[in-house]
Amino acid sequence: MTDRGVLFAGAFLRALAVGMISVLCGLHLAALGFTTGAIGVVVGAGLAGNALAALLTTWRGDAVGRRRVLVLLAALGALGGLVLAVGGDALVVGAASFLGMLNGMGRDRGASLIIDQVILPATSGHDARTRLFAIYNVVQDTGHALGGLMAGLPTLLRHVGGVDTAMSFRLSVGVYALLLLVAALLYLRLTPAVESAHQGPRPPLSPDSRRTLTRISTLFACDSLAGGFLTSALLSLFFYERFAVGEATIGALFFGARIANALSHLGAAWLAKRIGLVNTMVFTHIPSSLLLVTVAYAPSFAVAAILFLLREGLVEMDVPTRQSYVMAIFRPEERTFASGVTHLVRMGAWSVAPSFAGLLMQGFSMTTPLVIGATMKVGYDLALWYAFRHRRPPEERTAAESA
Repeated sequence: MTDRGVLFAGAFLRALAVGMISVLCGLHLAALGFTTGAIGVVVGAGLAGNALAALLTTWRGDAVGRRRVLVLLAALGALGGLVLAVGGDALVVGAASFLGMLNGMGRDRGASLIIDQVILPATSGHDARTRLFAIYNVVQDTGHALGGLMAGLPTLLRHVGGVDTAMSFRLSVGVYALLLLVAALLYLRLTPAVESAHQGPRPPLSPDSRRTLTRISTLFACDSLAGGFLTSALLSLFFYERFAVGEATIGALFFGARIANALSHLGAAWLAKRIGLVNTMVFTHIPSSLLLVTVAYAPSFAVAAILFLLREGLVEMDVPTRQSYVMAIFRPEERTFASGVTHLVRMGAWSVAPSFAGLLMQGFSMTTPLVIGATMKVGYDLALWYAFRHRRPPEERTAAESA
């Protein structure tokens, strides 16, 4: 298996695990007697752990070794999942969530993505870069989709295996830990070719790159803060409480959502060639946020599910385009730092909002976080377009000059 194949396979396994745990985490903790506020804190602790991992990966990832970092991150995730499966004390579960970088977002956007994002562009030219990221994200969202479907495992265990509710959730979370352990073993097959060619201290950013990184990171932080109100763990809890549907139904809904995400990535690569990366990011993201507001006030689960799936068909189109854009506007020797910083601010902002979202659900309404998150995202999109509409990647400048 080639290094690219290992990265794709590892990304698939991580996505499978994240897609599963994002649906089951809130339901598992609710079955243990955790309040929605406590569940939000646990999810926030996991995202805080992801933010710390992103910081360490940005700072020392290339020096430690990219293969070692990927192995360590997957192994810690497996250990955290195991403790989550067997634990019951809130403090222990919160610590395990932090150590294991529990990701309740429903999408694999953890520290491992920093390494993947830096390695992949080196395997293609400018013209193929966005399509490569699109395929990578299709692989991930296929994993997310199947992971959402696997969230029906507790129901299967109860009906076929005859286990009680608590044990069905514990065994299912154990499967999550096993998936990450397999990913850790798989990363041992990576070759030295994945390591950084630059030796010694990290080269400083140019003044222009520093200004660009500061501006785009600030905007990404705003987007992620909004996304923290919309984690899959809390969205699944919203459907569960608002419409009284079970975890198997919710899992099937998230399976459909991830399929919509996967198909949209290829559409994003096609659209970006015609209207540009920034325009694709912005003008597909705004409608997705508006659709989410309609989900919050849908009169029935069927209507909410249809609107949610329409939203999911648009919301991820900015992912491969954003990844491609960040790698395009920085020099190769700056990419690890740029990838790390942009991921770090996103994870840091993600870690803040879930605790507040859980408290808002508990103290106000189940719909409040959805409306807040969607409104903030629209503001981010407008600011991003205004700030970067004239900053084109190399392939778009070349096309404009030859036109």
